[in-house]
Amino acid sequence: MSARPDTHNFRELFLNDTPLLDVRAPVEFEKGAFPTSCNLPLLNDEQRHVIGTRYKEQGQDAAIALGWELATDDIQNDRKQSWRRFIEDHPEGYLYCFRGGLRSQLSQKLIAETGTQYPLVEGGYKAMRRYLLDELESNSATAPLILISGRTGIGKTRVLMGIKHTIDLEGMAKHRGSAFGAQLEPQPRQIDFENTLSIELLKQRDKHSNPIFVEDEGRLIGRIYVPDVFRNQMQVAPLVTLETSLEERIDFALEDYITDALPLYRSSFGTEIGEQKFSEQILGNLSRIQKRLGSERYTQLSGEFAEALTDLFQTGRADGFRPGIELLLTHYYDPMYDYQQNQREGRIIFRGDGDEVIAWANKQLGE
Repeated sequence: MSARPDTHNFRELFLNDTPLLDVRAPVEFEKGAFPTSCNLPLLNDEQRHVIGTRYKEQGQDAAIALGWELATDDIQNDRKQSWRRFIEDHPEGYLYCFRGGLRSQLSQKLIAETGTQYPLVEGGYKAMRRYLLDELESNSATAPLILISGRTGIGKTRVLMGIKHTIDLEGMAKHRGSAFGAQLEPQPRQIDFENTLSIELLKQRDKHSNPIFVEDEGRLIGRIYVPDVFRNQMQVAPLVTLETSLEERIDFALEDYITDALPLYRSSFGTEIGEQKFSEQILGNLSRIQKRLGSERYTQLSGEFAEALTDLFQTGRADGFRPGIELLLTHYYDPMYDYQQNQREGRIIFRGDGDEVIAWANKQLGE
């Protein structure tokens, strides 16, 4: 079988979820990468630093010489073995460094010594990142977005899951969007979020020209901000407004933030520590909105939630949270929502409950 050539076809790499072998140093990978990339570095952080210094002071040849001096037989064998395992698992993949230059070529050379040829991405990480930023800008400007809007706790994410063509911003951001929306899984790096969003939008635009349904979000989802180029399109997109009863919203909030969340904490940390961390999460989130709640309302809610947590841990009953959730929805979240909706009433193109919105949306998509 002939060796596959190097590539600069970034579009196909991302559309096909091509496995990518990232040979940059860990510190570079931590700053940003791609969903299908695996970091198996040629140089560790310290080696990268000293070789980079040598390159600046004495030039490329001196840097290469130092690199080979640092690359002992044991280090080379370790690199070759880890790369070989990756290549065996992902024979269709490519490798890359920051610019697709020296480190990629040296990695190819070491891989070739194992009897395998593995192609690289020309231009490396920098070129792929630039491509995704350009695609995010151009695709955002033309994407036919429709926003699923509605009050906090109304089940927008549930509705989104029932629609064919969607982009789940909260899923990408690992956060539910509200003050209580933090999840056990940490949020991604901002660059990784942008890369994932650009790839998903690229795939959607490649497959169809139908509307893309997105949950109505603010600028921030936890600590992740929605890129301005995409947010600008959201701000002029038509709205589908989800409607349901206050009682059902309380049910959804109780399930999402309490009864479904606690078992995850217990399984991740053990019962005692999990319950402690869960309490810190609930009461800590409440304290972060103390100023907007006012001292009297905050004191009331803090006491109610503390008692509800104790009852939940001892009996498994979660109904003690209901009064506090209702107060938060009606006195904290709803006034903000009402103010925002008054500014964009003319953009609403459909209203309905969950089933009605899903049916209407899929009808627009021909589903």
